[in-house]
Formats: sequence, C-alpha cells, structure tokens
Amino acid sequence: MRRETLRLADHVRKKMRGQEQAATPADAPQRRTDVRLGLPALLVWGAAVAGVWLSPVLLAVLCGLLLVSAVFLLGRAARASSLLARRRSFLTTTAVALMLAAAAAAHSAVASSQSHDGPLAEGAAAGKSVVAVLEITGSPRALTLPGQAGMPERWSAAARTVEVTVSGNVIRTRAELVVMGGRGWDNVLPGQTVRTAGKLKPPDAGQQEAAILSASTAPGADAGADAAPAGQAMARELRGRYVAAASFLASDPRGLLPGMVTGDTSALDEGLNAAMKTVGLTHLTAVSGANCSLVLGALLVAARSLRLPRLPAAGLALTGLGMFVVLVGADASVLRAALMGSIAIASLAGGRAGRGLSFLCLAVMGLLLIDPGLATSFGFLLSVLATLGIIVLGPRMMEWTPALVPRWAAAAWAVPLSAQLLCGPVIVLLQPQFSTYSLLANIVAAPLVAPVTLLGTAAVPLVSWVPWLATALIAVAGTFSAGVAGTARTAAGLPGAALPWPEGPFGSLTMVLLSLLTLGGVWAAASPRRLVRRVFALHARTVSLLDLLDRNLQALPKRHGRGRAVRGLERGVRHGRLRYCTKTSGRNPPWLLPKPPEPGRRRRMLPPGGT
Repeated sequence: MRRETLRLADHVRKKMRGQEQAATPADAPQRRTDVRLGLPALLVWGAAVAGVWLSPVLLAVLCGLLLVSAVFLLGRAARASSLLARRRSFLTTTAVALMLAAAAAAHSAVASSQSHDGPLAEGAAAGKSVVAVLEITGSPRALTLPGQAGMPERWSAAARTVEVTVSGNVIRTRAELVVMGGRGWDNVLPGQTVRTAGKLKPPDAGQQEAAILSASTAPGADAGADAAPAGQAMARELRGRYVAAASFLASDPRGLLPGMVTGDTSALDEGLNAAMKTVGLTHLTAVSGANCSLVLGALLVAARSLRLPRLPAAGLALTGLGMFVVLVGADASVLRAALMGSIAIASLAGGRAGRGLSFLCLAVMGLLLIDPGLATSFGFLLSVLATLGIIVLGPRMMEWTPALVPRWAAAAWAVPLSAQLLCGPVIVLLQPQFSTYSLLANIVAAPLVAPVTLLGTAAVPLVSWVPWLATALIAVAGTFSAGVAGTARTAAGLPGAALPWPEGPFGSLTMVLLSLLTLGGVWAAASPRRLVRRVFALHARTVSLLDLLDRNLQALPKRHGRGRAVRGLERGVRHGRLRYCTKTSGRNPPWLLPKPPEPGRRRRMLPPGGT
C-alpha cells in the first residue's frame, strides 16, 4: 500500500513539474524552421541554370528524365499505402518538385533554342548589321566607366525582338536582346516599341539573351506600333518631377534620395557611389527588397488602423505595392520582394501565420518559372541570400543577445550581419576586396533607411498635387539621406577600408571560412557561459574517450613468443633483444646493453691438430 502511495505521489509531482515547465515561456519549445520547400526551390533553380547553359537537345532529355522520375515517385507513393505519412509526403513533395523543375527547364529550352539555333543566332555569331523592331522590357541603365565624370554617354536596356531584318531576310521572332546605345536610349520605357539599326554580337556564356545589339541610331517610333503604356509614362514623369523637386538639397542627398525612393540614380555623384561600394552600402543606392517590405508594412498598418476588414486591407496593401513596383521598375530584387509580400498578404488574409523561409522558397520558384534567366543573375542571387540570412540567422543572433539589450538594438546589428555573412562569398566574386567597416556602416545607416523610404515615398504623389507639402517631406527625408551619405564617405575614408582579397573560387571559399569563424565568434562573445560549459563538456568527453580507449587496449590480448598471451601494453623479453629497466629510482640506472650470456654447459673444444 505504501509503495502504491509513493508511486502515485511521484507521478503527481512529475505531472505538476511538467505543467510548470509548459507554463513558463522561456522553456516553451521553439518552432522549427520549415525546410520542406527547400528541395523544390533548389531543383527549380538548378533546372533553370541548366536551361541557360545546355543545348536544346540536352534540355529535352533532362525534361524527360525529370518527368519520368516524378511519375515513378508518385506511383510509388500511391502504391505503398503502408508507408508512414512522412515518407509519403516526402515522395509526393519530391515528385511535385521534379515536375516544377521540368517546367522551368522547358521554359529555358525555348529561349535556349533561339540562342543556339536559327538565323538570329547565326547573324550574332557573324556580327551582321540588322534593322530591328524591338519591344522594350526593362528600364534603361547607365553604362559608366571607372573614373568617368558627368552624365553617362551610353545606356543599356533589355528588349524583345518583334521583327529583325538580316541580309535582306525578315525574321519575325520573339527573342531576348540587350540593346546598348547612346543618347536617346535613356528615355525609352518598358512596353514601348521602337525601331533601330545596329550590329549583332554573341552574348557571353551562361547568358539567356540571344544576342547583344550595339545600336548605331537613336530609338525611333515604329509606324503602327503601340506607344508605351500610360502607367510607365506616368511613372517616368513622376520620377523626373521628383528629381527636380529634390534639386534644392545638397549634392549628396540630391543624388541619393531619388535613388533610394524611386530608383533613379541619374543624379548620383560618382564619388559617393564609389564610397558606398567600398563600405558595402550599394544596396541603398537603388530600391531593393527592404524598401518594398517597408512600403508594404506601412500600407498594411495604415489599412488596419482604419479598422478595415482583412480582405479589403490586403487588397489595398497589394494595390499600393503594385503601384510602387511600377514606379521604381521591376528589378529582380523588387520582384522578389513584391512576390514575397503578396504571398504573405494572401496567407494573412486566409488567417494563417506566415513562415519566412517557405515564403522565400515560393517566391524563388514563382520568379524562376516566370523568368528562368534570373537563375544566373548575381543581383537575384544576392537578394535571395540576404533574405535567407535574415530569416535563418537573424532570429538566432537576436536570441544570443543578452536580455538587457533592447530588441530593436539587437535587430540593428543582427539583420545586417546575417545578410552579410551569406552574401560575402558571392560579393568577392564580383569585387575581390574585403570591406572592413561594412558591418559598422550598415549598423549606423540602418535606422536612417526607414524614414528616407517612408517619407520620400509619401512625397512622390504629392509632388504634383501638393508641392509645398512634398517639398517639406523631401527636406526631412533628405536630411536622413545625407546621414547615409555621410556614413558612407566617413567609413570609406578610414584607413584600410578596402583590403585586397583573393579572386575566384579560392577567394569565395576563404570568405565562407571567414563567415563561419565570424558566426562562431559572435556566438562565443554573446554567450561566454555557454562557451565555457561547451569547452568543459568537450574536455570531459575527450578524457572519457581516451580512458575508454586505454581500457580497450589493455583488455585486448596479444600473442607474444610461443603462444604466450601478453595483456595490455607490456612487452615481453625476447631472445636477442635489448632489455631495458623502467625502475630509475636508483642513482645509477642500467644502460641499454645486450643481454649477457646465460651460464650453462659449454661446447667441447678439440685440441689443435685433433680430429
């Protein structure tokens, strides 16, 4: 009876202890990172990269193999009803991932066929002169040379062919091109159809474009072609008015503010641009994913503050985000951030909390299925890596921070460092140098980005409606952008701001090693007690392992001599060997001498001359 009572009391005590641990927030189990969509995203990305590099025939074979593998996995998951639910889910997810990868490879095969086959590819390989009707698909970008001052003289823009005349033959095809031209090409708009003449050049290896067109004439309007969309024309006019409205600011904020708000870097000073590249603030010179996230978050908060229902608030936020994307241009980072924001808003409207890594994988797969050419874009890769670092490493670094530090201060250093740790190995491939003060500059500039983005974006529609209010907002936003510019110039002027770094894969691998060491150093500095406990635990494990190894060696029997077993590390004395003595407590220890002959019966020696 007493034994049953003690058992019942022990059970109640364990139950109460478990309830107390469940009620304690600090001991509550943390949610694990959902990585189920990681494999589909990697497969789609790999198929898109293969579509850029492989020939159409090999791409067709690859698509067939992917589809056959997907059908095999689906059939196995359907037949094996006795499998665990997790295994069936894994097989189904892998099969869907293979189908999506096949779709990405098939999409890449269409563009790859135009790059490898056909009269356009032959004309590009021969460097022939053409007359082309093109549809502009991207905003023009300035082509500046190192040390060049003043306005750029050449521009580049992404385009799609409508009609190309090569050696008297008219080719009607839809192929991607990159146009490089002089004056006049800075005014083209996405969606506009133009006519020009120039010379075709083959693209670099690994590029999805079918050719590069070096335009010798300014873009002219094609007869009967549609003009640029009204939204694009209005966006260009707003960007121009915004640059004019910010002309009263000082030199640095006058060029930096339009770049951070509307993506227009035409007035950006070349010295400031070089300083921001040196200290790793290049992502602030133009609109990036962070700007889209700030705008989307502000719109959502404003909609919810008006007590709008969930669906109207989501619709208003998505509409504002779409207008912002049209204003700044559909770059890779902006498209990625816009798609991620759309998925997050849709999940919020459905009543489910979002997961950052799953959203990132969905955004990557969606963008690569729409445009497989992004798979080889360094800008897209850096954007994804920065977001991945913020999602995966950022929260963990904030948890390492002591509880006395405010959460906003922890995020101020954790967010830029987590993004830089993953982007560093790729950045050194583009620019083989180490930015010594990059982390410090990003930490100082981080609090200034939100006021610049929100106040500056709010001033864009007011430039035409309420100019005086727009001027006031631009003045305040310009003050914060001047702080960003001052941070870049000050950090770039410090000694050792840009140190040389090895080029190529070796430089990237060494940067990976440096990132791992930095991550370990940050953890050790933030958690010294955990570090000491880990060191003592590792020491105890090492000692126990050596002790176990010693016991096993002593217990291992060894054959010695004529079948006699010698245990442990003892050495038996063998005939003809040097013997030694381990007892050295005496004053004159014996030297290592040959074994003296043992006394015994000697061999009889015959006298001289005897037989």
